[in-house]
Amino acid sequence: MIRQLYATDDSTATSILRLVLGVVFFAHGAQKMLGWFGGFGFTGTMGFFTGLMHIPAPLAFLAIAAEFFGGIGLILGFLTRIAAFGIGVNMLVAILTVHLPFGLFMNWTGTQKGEGFEFHLLVLAIVAFLMIRGAGAFSVDRILTVSELSSAAESRLAH
Repeated sequence: MIRQLYATDDSTATSILRLVLGVVFFAHGAQKMLGWFGGFGFTGTMGFFTGLMHIPAPLAFLAIAAEFFGGIGLILGFLTRIAAFGIGVNMLVAILTVHLPFGLFMNWTGTQKGEGFEFHLLVLAIVAFLMIRGAGAFSVDRILTVSELSSAAESRLAH
């Protein structure tokens, strides 16, 4: 079963999608975890999530970890399906708990009372793709896949 988690092909297009999503979520996660890029850091974000938003602390921690560590996992292409799943759950919860009442569209003009869920929906589509296809080329998952294929081929030749 563990092999299915990292199995992937050598697709450059998949890698581009994975890397861009990874960079975006690493940046968002770094805001929440480290206070980088104008974020509040771990303590501030936990306070916001648990206080103002009434999210239980373990779930708030998981949301921060999914963005930060999921972003790193996607950038490296390491256990891509797990990293993508964490980000996907995060986006689904964000849609259902915050963004759904504001409709599809983001608040481009500042006239809505909140942000819609179009960004989150696009992320869910990318997550689904990565969970189906894996990391693609230039990834730790690809190195593991090729290594396993080489070992299997050597094993067959030896017998």
